[in-house]
Amino acid sequence: MEKAELRRSLLKTRQSMSVAQWKQSSDRICTYITNSPLFTQAKTILAYFSFKKEPDLGSLFANISFDGGQDTQTRKTWGFPRCVGDSLCWHLYTKDSLQKSAYGIIEPHADAPTIKPEEVDLIIIPSVGCDRQGYRLGYGGGYYDRLLSSPEWATKPTIGIVFDFAYLPQLPIEPWDQPLQNVCTEMGLTKVRS
Repeated sequence: MEKAELRRSLLKTRQSMSVAQWKQSSDRICTYITNSPLFTQAKTILAYFSFKKEPDLGSLFANISFDGGQDTQTRKTWGFPRCVGDSLCWHLYTKDSLQKSAYGIIEPHADAPTIKPEEVDLIIIPSVGCDRQGYRLGYGGGYYDRLLSSPEWATKPTIGIVFDFAYLPQLPIEPWDQPLQNVCTEMGLTKVRS
């Protein structure tokens, strides 16, 4: 199956999930993440806001108070992406720094403080699908592949986030596709490469 056809199929399955199933599976994913050493040892984490029934990570950073961008409960600093041209720019998360993009995605304001690659300990990446080798199927824009192919980001620990039905034995891959190191579903967190 080609990428575009596979993407349509997986997105259709994801959209057909009941709200209760989506929420329960998202909560289980968050539990696996919070119990992992990757998360507990990280000080600065890059994540995403759920869009179109992507697994919702909101419980990782919801209902908490922030002091200078740091979560005062877990002492973690959170960053979120903003699309700038064909790249992602990462900004510090504060409750008053968010807006909806032209695509309806919640993202930081352009004037929110940025996060430099050397500050980042973990990147949690939304995915349409992932495979057992760590390859990711996204929406087709190539944002994360471009990010992870640059030297300052290439060695950062990564977790691809998908529901279990989208964790496949193998995806069609292109030469520019960048594999992730870990994949998390509602069934568990798996290290797929070092």
